[in-house]
Amino acid sequence: MSDQTEPSIPPNLRPQPTDVAYDLDRALDAVVSLRTRIPQDAFTASILGTERAGHGVLIGERGLVLTIGYLVTEANDVWLVGNNGRAVRGDVVGYDYESGLGLVQALGSLDLPALSLGSIKDLRIQQEVVLAGCGGRAHALKARVAAKREFAGYWEYVLDEAIYTAPPHPNWGGAALLGADGRLCAIGSLYIDQVLPQMAGQDGNMSVPVDLLEPIMADLMRYGRSLKPARPWLGMFVSEVDTQLLVAGLYDDAPAAQTALRSGDVITEVGGLPVAGLATLFRTVWAQGAAGCEVPLTVQREGRSFEVRVPSVDRREFWRAPDLH
Repeated sequence: MSDQTEPSIPPNLRPQPTDVAYDLDRALDAVVSLRTRIPQDAFTASILGTERAGHGVLIGERGLVLTIGYLVTEANDVWLVGNNGRAVRGDVVGYDYESGLGLVQALGSLDLPALSLGSIKDLRIQQEVVLAGCGGRAHALKARVAAKREFAGYWEYVLDEAIYTAPPHPNWGGAALLGADGRLCAIGSLYIDQVLPQMAGQDGNMSVPVDLLEPIMADLMRYGRSLKPARPWLGMFVSEVDTQLLVAGLYDDAPAAQTALRSGDVITEVGGLPVAGLATLFRTVWAQGAAGCEVPLTVQREGRSFEVRVPSVDRREFWRAPDLH
């Protein structure tokens, strides 16, 4: 997990007020430090840890904070700290696993400005942007948009369009990606060791567009989750290795772990349809029906091919839901 306490951004890569057309310091003040604790028996504790740290961005005058969801999933203790040193407790409002975005409500005044939301549409390739963690200019990075393209994660996660920037921010989780007008365009999610196939050796970050928040905002605020029909979830980790889709691991007690599926199996078909690439694999799984449907996987193991039928679930059934207040 990213942690803003030990920045390693060289001074020449830090933005200065003369580099942008907006009030840089005011915009950076909207980025707060976020720390959470998760119960030992929480479903994600063994994968993501019980203590998580990163950033969040104030997007509402009443203390609403947007962050990356893995920082707050199943959290029961949340603290927010601003650049002004003020610390307040927070409540997890909601988490959307499809987008990967999370919302936190500050339970006291941080006395800091809020950022307006921009859009991925505001960004163009090679445009200069700022990717900022909490802590002002010393924790902010001058970067460029390297790509806007699909992202597929091995944990059954796909974004139709994500933002890739370079060079990489060392403390990326929940960081604010600011567009040319200082509006919040995306939330930092991952470190990427090669942002484009043709950019060998160029590391960077993947950020989640804030455009994904608007369609689910009302549901998150009221119910703590999106009310869209849940996608089928199998509970497997899949890696793409030399064009093969390799089962890299299984969540304990998840549906896939209760079947004949094993780590090392190669998935070749879903529902009788050939699959190539992580995004195609997961989209084909989701096309089988809503959560609860049975998903037929054709796998290869030790030279033989066979079918494994996995009864899917709504992954939220395994996670602790936010306490609504």
